[in-house]
Amino acid sequence: MALRACGLIIFRRRLMPKVDNTAVEFLLLQASDGIHHWTPPKGHAEPGESDLETALRETQEEAGIEAGQLTIIEGFRRELSYVAREKPKTVIYWLAEVKDYNVEVRLSHEHQAYRWLGLEEACQLAQFKDMKAVLQEGHHFLCSTAA
Repeated sequence: MALRACGLIIFRRRLMPKVDNTAVEFLLLQASDGIHHWTPPKGHAEPGESDLETALRETQEEAGIEAGQLTIIEGFRRELSYVAREKPKTVIYWLAEVKDYNVEVRLSHEHQAYRWLGLEEACQLAQFKDMKAVLQEGHHFLCSTAA
């Protein structure tokens, strides 16, 4: 059976008029182990948790950002399937905007660094083709809707 994880693609908009969607910045966290890859916060479900509850809990645990500090963007949900450590894995992502541009990020021991990045830089750090595609789809969604 495939491992299942859930996470949030967290973003903020630079303090500019909302008409400029190049102002979108994504939060990526750098893992403390393995290849030190960069991803949005994500993790595995605990018994009885819904997928979205998992994503919100993992975001709080890994980045110190609580559910009340975020707005989940309706209409965007993406599922990635890939092999990690020789096991099939599925990760579900939602888009979430921080309510405070200057929100404090507090990393857990699982991550060693974080960065707020524009789409191009986020895709360069993301490394994995599927992760890059989800960031691009999220950015396109934000630019094409009144989100």
